[in-house]
Amino acid sequence: MRGSTNFMQATPFFTVIPLDAMARYDFATHRLHVASDLSAGAIVPLDPGQQNYLIHVLRMEEGAKLLVFNGRDGEWSALLKKPTRKSVVLLPETQTRPQEAPGHIRFAFAPLKSARLDYVVQKAVEMGAGRIVPVLTRRTQVSRLKEERLAANAIEAAEQCGILGVPVIEPEMKLTAFLTGLKPDTLLVFCDEDASIADPHAALIAAGHAAPTLTGIAVLIGPEGGFTPEERTEILRHPRVCQLALGPRILRADTAGVAAMALVQTALGDWRG
Repeated sequence: MRGSTNFMQATPFFTVIPLDAMARYDFATHRLHVASDLSAGAIVPLDPGQQNYLIHVLRMEEGAKLLVFNGRDGEWSALLKKPTRKSVVLLPETQTRPQEAPGHIRFAFAPLKSARLDYVVQKAVEMGAGRIVPVLTRRTQVSRLKEERLAANAIEAAEQCGILGVPVIEPEMKLTAFLTGLKPDTLLVFCDEDASIADPHAALIAAGHAAPTLTGIAVLIGPEGGFTPEERTEILRHPRVCQLALGPRILRADTAGVAAMALVQTALGDWRG
């Protein structure tokens, strides 16, 4: 037909994707946290659990590629090698991302039971906590936590979410010890269900402007039964406290932790760009 356009001529066979449209993280390649130092040509041994995971669960073969990190040397692209029939090592080739500075937020929470405890640790890592500390209060229902389990959950979250630094897991401590150890110029974000309901984001911005010389931020999440009146009094003695109401609804402790970290990151943290 006169004036018609051939579809095959008008439609390109491929599209050029601009570099700034490329994904920041490679989520298609498996990531693994290792303890060894990382550099080009280094031989990185794996523990039996990691070897079993790569060979028998993921069924990786000789020469497979994956991303590795240790929290110190950035992220590296590495090759899987089998020096013997029953052993596996990794050979880092090139650094894909430089090491980032650790998160500056210390996330303190009253321990919860089993799966909800795992959830709290994983989400704290995803939200950018640099340190995680279980705090024992009078209404805490769980104590004597296994630090190995907390660390394993932190590592798993970092592996899955492209995070380069695994937060430090501090030993559990009583509330009084936690408060005594805070530096005077640390902003203590106290998630308080009894605080007046106002704009929590604005409250954090105001707290940041009032204390421009902050050396750190600590977020404190209480137990399911809340803090006792005596504990609230003790908390409010800290020189720099921001009492934060998390909206008009009562949140479970694990949900409150995520909500508080999101607010702190948007107001005072690395979500500001």
